[in-house]
This record gives sequence, C-alpha cells and structure tokens, in this order.
Amino acid sequence: MPYLIILISYILGSLPTSYILGRVKTGRDIRRLGDKNAGAANAFRELGSKVGVVTGVIDAVKGSVVILIAQAASMSQPIVLIAGLAAVIGHNWPIFLRFRGGRGVSTTIGILFVLVTFPMLVLTLPTLAILIWRRNVTPAMAFLFIFLPLIDWAFKVEPVLIGYGVALPALVGITTFFRTRPKAKALKQA
Repeated sequence: MPYLIILISYILGSLPTSYILGRVKTGRDIRRLGDKNAGAANAFRELGSKVGVVTGVIDAVKGSVVILIAQAASMSQPIVLIAGLAAVIGHNWPIFLRFRGGRGVSTTIGILFVLVTFPMLVLTLPTLAILIWRRNVTPAMAFLFIFLPLIDWAFKVEPVLIGYGVALPALVGITTFFRTRPKAKALKQA
C-alpha cells in the first residue's frame, strides 16, 4: 500500500495544470511561452492573471490532497512525507510532459499548509503583501521559506517537519537554479 500511495502522489503531482489550462483557455502551450516553465508564475505572466491564479491554487491543492490521502490511508509519517516529495517531483518532472514541468512552489505550499497549518497561516498575509508589492514570486517565496522554520520552531512543530519544511523548498530552489542557469548563460552570450 505505501508504494501505491507514493505512485498516486507522483501521478497527481504530474497533472500539468498550466499546460491544460493554457490549451483550454487560450489554445497556447505554456512550455513555448515566457521562461518555458510549466508553472503558475509563468502562466500568470504569459496566459493572464486568472489562469495564473487558478493554476497556482490547483497546484497547491494537488499537494494538499496528496498529504490528506496518505494520512487518510493511515500511512506512517515517513510515507506521508515521501508522498509529498513524490508530488513535488511529479510536478517538477511530470510523466505527462516528458519530465519537464514547473518548479514545485505551489505544490510545496499546499503540502506545507496541511502539515504545518498554523505557521503557514501566520506567514500567509505577509507573503501575499510582498507578492503584491513586488509583483514577483521570488522575494515572496524567499520570505515564506526563510521564515517558516522560525515560525515552526515558535509553534513547537516537531523537528522532522521543520526539516521537511526546509528540504522541500530547497528542492524548489535547486530546480529553479538548474532551469534558469542555462537561460542566464544564453542571455550573457547574446
């Protein structure tokens, strides 16, 4: 049963929200637009605010649902955490888009909202304020993911969840670094 939960988590994470919404709403392939990233931020910039916001919400729900399914199936905490990781991996490297997806930001947020609800709620308004003020996902997510371990600690969240709340955003950061580095090099050479 744990392997099935992990497989389901990967498949749910792999559902390419921005690609589907881009095709349905505009007839365009998000992978050919903007930074060619199949995630909510690129969808927001290239397909419009409504598509971008809906993409972000659905991607977050994917992460939340995966954790809730694993918990409802009475999986152990390690399996629940692996299921969340599988969903982010699925989002970043989806089987349905030849393993070229998003960066996992929204999916990670959805996962963390279920696992550490109160710390995430505390950080929601300041994160949204930064997002609106700067009109850029990067500083808002940097704020969220840097301060989350501190708020977790203040709420006496168990150490494994604090570590997990550092590890998933680290995966997002690593994915972002390796996906944007080749683009930055190409811009320098141009």
